[in-house]
Amino acid sequence: MIEPFAVPFMARALTELALLALICGPVSVFVFIRRLAFVSDALTHTIFPGLVVGMLAAGVEGLFPGALAAGVLTAVTLTALTRGGAVSDDASTAVVLTAMFSIGVVLVSRRPSYTADLTSLLFGRVLTVTPRQITETAILAVLILTLLAVTARALVFRAFDPLGAAAAGYRTGWLDLWLNLTVALVVVAAVRAVGTILVVALLIVPAAAARMLTDRLAIMAAAGTALTLAAGYGGLLVSWTASVTYGIAIPSAPAIVLLLVAAYLILIPLNRRPGRRVIPAPRRRSPHELVG
Repeated sequence: MIEPFAVPFMARALTELALLALICGPVSVFVFIRRLAFVSDALTHTIFPGLVVGMLAAGVEGLFPGALAAGVLTAVTLTALTRGGAVSDDASTAVVLTAMFSIGVVLVSRRPSYTADLTSLLFGRVLTVTPRQITETAILAVLILTLLAVTARALVFRAFDPLGAAAAGYRTGWLDLWLNLTVALVVVAAVRAVGTILVVALLIVPAAAARMLTDRLAIMAAAGTALTLAAGYGGLLVSWTASVTYGIAIPSAPAIVLLLVAAYLILIPLNRRPGRRVIPAPRRRSPHELVG
C-alpha cells in the first residue's frame, strides 16, 4: 500500500494529485451549484490550442504558459458573450469550444509526432510530473484558494439568487468572470497531469458524489477533496499493481477518474433515503418581489 510511493515518480504523481484535490474539491462545489458542467467541459477543450502553441514554441516547458493564456482568454470570452443575454450560454459555449478545439487539432496535426502529442495532451501523463510542475501547481493552488476565500459568500449568493445579489449591490458580471477564471485556473493546474479530456471529471464528479452525503456546501467541499485524494491514491496504486504484478497496462489518469465515478455510483442510494433535501435551482425573482 505504501511501497510503490517510495519510487520518486510515484511520489511526485501523488503529490501533484494531492494538490489538485485541494482545489478541485471546493471549486467543483461551485461548478455543481451553478450548473456549469458544460462550461467546465468547454474550458478543458478551449485550453487545448494554448497547450499546442506552448508546446510548439517552447516544448514541454511551454505547456503551462500556453494553457494559462488560453484559459484566461476563454474565461473572459465566455463571460463577455453571455453577459446581458444577447447570446445563450449554451450556444456561445458550444461555438467557443468547437472553434478553439479545432484550432488546436489543426496545429498539433502539423507535427511529425502528431499521434503521441495528441494522446499526451488529451489524456495527460501524471507519472511524468516534474518538480517544476508541482511547484507551479502549488502556486496555482494558493491563488485559487485565495480567490475562493475572498468571494465565496458572494458566489454562493449569486448562485442561488442572482437577482437578489444584484439588488444587494453585487456586480454579478464580475462574479461570473471571477468564477470562470477560477475554473480556468483549475483546468490549467490539472490538464498536464490528467489531460484535457479527463480534467472535467475532477471539476464535476467530486461535488456530485459529495452531494450524496451532505447538504452543507463546506462539508461538500471537504468531502469532495477527500474523495479526489482517495481516488488519486487508489488510481495510482491500481495502475502500479496491474503493471508491475500482472503485466497489464492501465493508465493512471483514467483509473483515477473511474474510481471517482465508482464512488459516485456507490453513494447514489444515500441520496434517495427519506428526509434528504434537494439543493434548489437558482431562483429568478420578479421585480415585484425585489421591490417588496
